[in-house]
Amino acid sequence: MLSAPSPGAAPAAHDTALAPPYELPGATPQEPPQTTPHERPPSPLVLVACSGGADSMALASALAFEARKLGIRAGGITVDHGLQPGSDLRAEEVVLRMRELGLEPAESVAVTVGRAGGPEAAARDARYAALDAAATRHGATAVLLGHTRDDQAETVLLGLARGSGIRSLSGMAAVSGAGGRYRRPFLGLDRQTARKACMVQSLPVWDDPHNADPAYTRSRLRQEGLPALEKALGKGVVEALARTAQLSRDDADALDSWARQAEAAVRDSAGLLECAKLYALPPAVRRRILRRAAIEAGAPAGALFARHIEEVDRLITGWRGQGAINLPGKVVAQRQGGRLVIRQG
Repeated sequence: MLSAPSPGAAPAAHDTALAPPYELPGATPQEPPQTTPHERPPSPLVLVACSGGADSMALASALAFEARKLGIRAGGITVDHGLQPGSDLRAEEVVLRMRELGLEPAESVAVTVGRAGGPEAAARDARYAALDAAATRHGATAVLLGHTRDDQAETVLLGLARGSGIRSLSGMAAVSGAGGRYRRPFLGLDRQTARKACMVQSLPVWDDPHNADPAYTRSRLRQEGLPALEKALGKGVVEALARTAQLSRDDADALDSWARQAEAAVRDSAGLLECAKLYALPPAVRRRILRRAAIEAGAPAGALFARHIEEVDRLITGWRGQGAINLPGKVVAQRQGGRLVIRQG
């Protein structure tokens, strides 16, 4: 937990923010500059994604503090989504604050937000694409994200409301992305602690009005849903939901591993899925195999929902001669001669 040091001092959580399991990989930057035999290679670079809000500013400060002790280089990226008037000016202010903390490189990246999946999903996709590009451009080893325990609780509730499976209920992983690029050191901290850390250090923060805009689902959940749950059930809801996320993640990881091991045994010599062998598997394992097969055939993972997999599953468990099932990405699943064929239509 971040304690309350004297003004200008670094919060105590700086001592643990990057500690295991968040230690940085030992890989060198992706494109290290050429060095002579007598030159030391550059230290690994870690970037923080900083919006200027309390969570990410506290994390930026923690990274700047820890980087000196860990012998790494620390930089920061802020993404300008262009969704509000003056967003470019605010982005430049965030860059200045990051440089004042000693982060270098520190830069703003402007993105164009599309419409696919709704405004929140589109903004998220544009943001991660920009962060991926920045990490590659600078040869960064990792990118730190300021998600807190409150964000985790909100993510679990959103997955529950969608009727998603256990993987969705597992929320955000502490380490994710290709090669473990994204790290979330603050998942065990509550939002108020991060804000308190900024206050005691006199760090200016920006409160995004979108976070209180009822037009956004997560905002409504934050402003109305969670407070109502705490009023009805008492304090501790956020902590319980975050704990549920971890338990769900452990279960989902175990089931995914089981499905990977079982998949080879339910395919024939031609690689086709055998319906009788699939039928013998537990539903949770069978549906994971079906989902993997659909994605491998070209169905976009983000557009493949539980209802799609349930329809495909009925070709195995409720076979009555029904026709092919159309899936996202122009993928078709059909039963032929006791085999399940999933391919581009």
